[in-house]
Amino acid sequence: MTKPDKLELQSADVTRKNVEALAALFPHIVTEALDDDGQLIHQVDFEALRQELSDYVIEGKEVYQIDWPGKLAAEFASNAPIAKTLRPNLADSVDFDTTKNLFIEGDNLEAMKLLQESYLGKVRLIYIDPPYNTGGDLVYRDDFSSSTQEFLWKSRQVNQAGEKLVSNTEANGRFHSDWLSMIYPRLRLAKRFLAQDGVILVSIDDAEQASLRRLMDEVFGEQNFIAQLVWEKGRKNDAKFFSNGHEYVMVYAKSKSTLRERKTAWREEKPGAREIWDEYMRLREVHGGDDVAIEKDLSAWFAALPRTDPSKKWARYKRIDANGPWRDRDISWPGGNGPTYTVINPATGKPVKIPEAGWRYSDPEEMKRQIKLGLVVFREDDPAATPFRKAHLRPVEGEGSDVSDDEAEETEGEAELATQVRGTYFYKQSQVSVKHLRELMGAKVFNNPKDHEVLSRLFEYVLGGKGGIVMDFFAGSGTTAEAVFDLSARAGLNCPVILVQLPELLEDNLKSATGSAKTTIQNAIKILQKLDKPLTIAELTKIRIQKAGEQILANRTPSDWNGDVGFRAFTVDTSNFTEITTTPDAADQEALLDLVESVKGDRGGLDVLIEVLIAWGLDLSAPINVETIEGHQVYSVEDGALLACFDDHLDEALIHALALRAAADTTQKVVFKDTG
Repeated sequence: MTKPDKLELQSADVTRKNVEALAALFPHIVTEALDDDGQLIHQVDFEALRQELSDYVIEGKEVYQIDWPGKLAAEFASNAPIAKTLRPNLADSVDFDTTKNLFIEGDNLEAMKLLQESYLGKVRLIYIDPPYNTGGDLVYRDDFSSSTQEFLWKSRQVNQAGEKLVSNTEANGRFHSDWLSMIYPRLRLAKRFLAQDGVILVSIDDAEQASLRRLMDEVFGEQNFIAQLVWEKGRKNDAKFFSNGHEYVMVYAKSKSTLRERKTAWREEKPGAREIWDEYMRLREVHGGDDVAIEKDLSAWFAALPRTDPSKKWARYKRIDANGPWRDRDISWPGGNGPTYTVINPATGKPVKIPEAGWRYSDPEEMKRQIKLGLVVFREDDPAATPFRKAHLRPVEGEGSDVSDDEAEETEGEAELATQVRGTYFYKQSQVSVKHLRELMGAKVFNNPKDHEVLSRLFEYVLGGKGGIVMDFFAGSGTTAEAVFDLSARAGLNCPVILVQLPELLEDNLKSATGSAKTTIQNAIKILQKLDKPLTIAELTKIRIQKAGEQILANRTPSDWNGDVGFRAFTVDTSNFTEITTTPDAADQEALLDLVESVKGDRGGLDVLIEVLIAWGLDLSAPINVETIEGHQVYSVEDGALLACFDDHLDEALIHALALRAAADTTQKVVFKDTG
């Protein structure tokens, strides 16, 4: 009989996994040794590894990199495992049983460690708006001064010593170092979450812009830098030198080469394009398959538009085929010196004239594919003349270019007039988002909220019309959630969102706040007191998300969108399982009896189930049902993919029934409570 596996009671040990990865490549570099407790452990023989990599080892200390006091400790912090869990909060959740969205209350470094096995390589977009380090911002206080063993010991305690937040003032000699030590381990973890085609966006201002750029070059690779966006929010007339009213958004890919291999091209709809498409769809309903009639009426519609109408600019999109409005475009290579292979007119079987600049498509097979798709038009009045290509208002699948990546980036925006490439500068006045949030919450409760409409359009641009998980581990005012809800409703996408927010105490912030900032915090406290909620930023975030979701559902009718504006609420907490801190020879009889109970007395079955999902790297939004089998409460996850019973006393009838269920699916897992 196979012995049941014990549940791992700490998050993934990334260092151990790195050692295992090295051992797979170079087995002989990993040796065995005894630790201080006499336990056998694996260690890396760095001299042997050095020999394997001798041609690529950097000699000396003069290397180009960003460095600061505390960097090694911060790097260790990203790898060190923790013995914690996520506890579900049903009272604060919205649509717990059906939603795919997660809201986690707690330190984001700890939350990310708990989530990494479940969402490793699965997140398509990460957006964060971390503390800007402006002198008064609060930064996450991680313990970077401890030794490795001390850090590991502390990370397993029920009550961690020390404050979670401190004010990082400019008078502090470690002003930049503290901020870098805070953000560095979180970025390292963020990279693990991203899918191969994933992208991370980070908002920042001038205080740490230069440091962040170098740090992200190190974490994500300089070759994966995409852009540094400038978000102009309005000028201030009280500036002494220049009015600095902008912020930045750093954009990095997990793998830019993967985006190129998949021929990824980010585009956004140009103003007026949607109205043309709507008119086309109306005419298609009127005329059915009569493309000639649709062309006639669409031309008349264009002619009747006022000169200032945005759609007027795209009046050349008046030709119609089964794929919608289109216009003719040049089929020659941008800039000249393109390929000059022979192209045959299918109607005549004879070659056509080669354009002076060469063909746009470098591969003759790609040209044949475009012809087969009906995207190359040969002239009926002059069959031997150079053909042209179709550019649809909404490009069909396979319509595009195989010119070089650089050429494509420079020219494709001109080729598809219905879409455009975004520039790196954009403007949206900051007071718009302040007003929106004041109306949504009933008072001003956040000082500098991001604009959800700007983020929604930016997310849509980066996601490229595809769904995927979006993550924000500095959730703050909850703008990312509303942006994702708005995007999903507009574009018919299903984008689950994962949010993490520290339960920052408003009353502590109030002590140092002045002027309008103090009034804002007082407004927030009044709202939370009225609702009998804890006075924390995290509580405000949850309220904002719920109100935004309700507003979006009320104002929009989802089409392909599933209408998911709920969230499963969780809190970072100590493990549900008791920790044995006494040696058997030192324990009295009463203590030994206490150790038999493996689950803490204040924890329920759902608490334990979530910890099981975390330990096994399963989806925390998976459907959970409760069944009664042989008189016992049994949790069924993902339609029976996992069965769990945490009752104290199990009988043979239950075990037999679960064994029969498990036999139907060899991948199914069954979990029982260990009662000694």
